[in-house]
Amino acid sequence: MAVRKFKPTTPGQRHKVIGVFDDITTSTPEKSLTVGKRSTGGRNNEGHRTTRYVGGGHKRKYRIIDFKRNKDGVPATVKTIEYDPNRSARIALLYYVDGSKAYMIAPNGLKVGSTVMSGAEAAPEVGNALPLNKIPVGTLIHNIELRPGQGAMMARSAGTFAQLTSRDGDYAIIKLPSGETRKILATCKATVGVVGNSDHALERSGKAGRSRWLGRRPHNRGVVMNPVDHPMGGGEGRQSGGHPRSRNGVYAKGLKTRAPKKHSSKYIIERRKK
Repeated sequence: MAVRKFKPTTPGQRHKVIGVFDDITTSTPEKSLTVGKRSTGGRNNEGHRTTRYVGGGHKRKYRIIDFKRNKDGVPATVKTIEYDPNRSARIALLYYVDGSKAYMIAPNGLKVGSTVMSGAEAAPEVGNALPLNKIPVGTLIHNIELRPGQGAMMARSAGTFAQLTSRDGDYAIIKLPSGETRKILATCKATVGVVGNSDHALERSGKAGRSRWLGRRPHNRGVVMNPVDHPMGGGEGRQSGGHPRSRNGVYAKGLKTRAPKKHSSKYIIERRKK
């Protein structure tokens, strides 16, 4: 993976940095694994706007990703590596030997023609999905389940990974991308490797229009509003608005919003870094 920089021939090109698409092998998704996707424009089922600054954007089709990887013991061949407009990572189309097809998140090092497999009998190699109790300690993993059979919930975006650091009885100790260390039931599955397209973090849009393509509308800062509109608004001249907070008055920097009696707190060994 790499990124492309542009000569400043226009204001929009001056700071533009985008990823390259060298690894993508086809531009047409698998029709049987694709469904239509309607955008909401930030509206709920009554038509009321519940999320601001959302709307427009390019039309998308949703690719159905197999996050469960429950075809255990059945090898699959990687047919294509594809772009997915709904996520930052690339996706890989799998052809199983029994004739079925599925999409998976493409990790670094996965190539067209590679063979992947899931289940306890699979080797701990890139792209294979195994229970955590079958993965060697120290291995970098992604697509981690929180409950057995639920499907992958953590470490799914481009360039992310977690590390299996140790085991404790029925649990595996995982260091997550946020820096949090927590226990996960060792029968949960995870995929070996690091999520691909790791240069995604280096991309810069270069212009406002690129945000509009992604469905993001112009965002008004609270400090430029009037006091009637926002707690941080008002003041003579360019006054800053006091302590950062949301439009509802909830503090934005440093206020802990996690429920103190949340059920999963007992599994967290070390909280994420601030």
